[in-house]
Amino acid sequence: MLESLNRAQPYSIGLFRFVVGFLFACHGAASLFGVLGGAVGGGGALTVGTWPSWYAALIQLVCGTLVALGLGTRAASFLASGSMAYAYFTVHQPNALLPLQNGGETVVFFCWAFLLLVFTGPGAVALDRLLSARSERVHNGEHPREHAPAVTA
Repeated sequence: MLESLNRAQPYSIGLFRFVVGFLFACHGAASLFGVLGGAVGGGGALTVGTWPSWYAALIQLVCGTLVALGLGTRAASFLASGSMAYAYFTVHQPNALLPLQNGGETVVFFCWAFLLLVFTGPGAVALDRLLSARSERVHNGEHPREHAPAVTA
């Protein structure tokens, strides 16, 4: 049983990566474009360039999308984790010590989930793996056809 769980580990990490990235990207899209319920606290989109909320939302959208796709997962996760740590200590922690008291549970979960992905990598079914496999084939001399053969009538 343990062996079958170990074989499933890359796929479960890949699924975890996708879900966390997708949810993070949804937060960014909601804040930037006023979709999916709008910016935090209701309402429409954030004003472009508003510090730090607009930049945080941009990080959420871009990094969340990259993580969900499995493209540059470790770097995007590192940036996302850091942005959530910053958000916790500047927005939530001054209000109370514990996340349960200061409303920072979601921020803390995102921070630690992304930090985990920094160390585990993207798991299975990630664009990084697909692109690196293709790049390796090209590097080994297995060049893809540049042009399809001409079709004559």
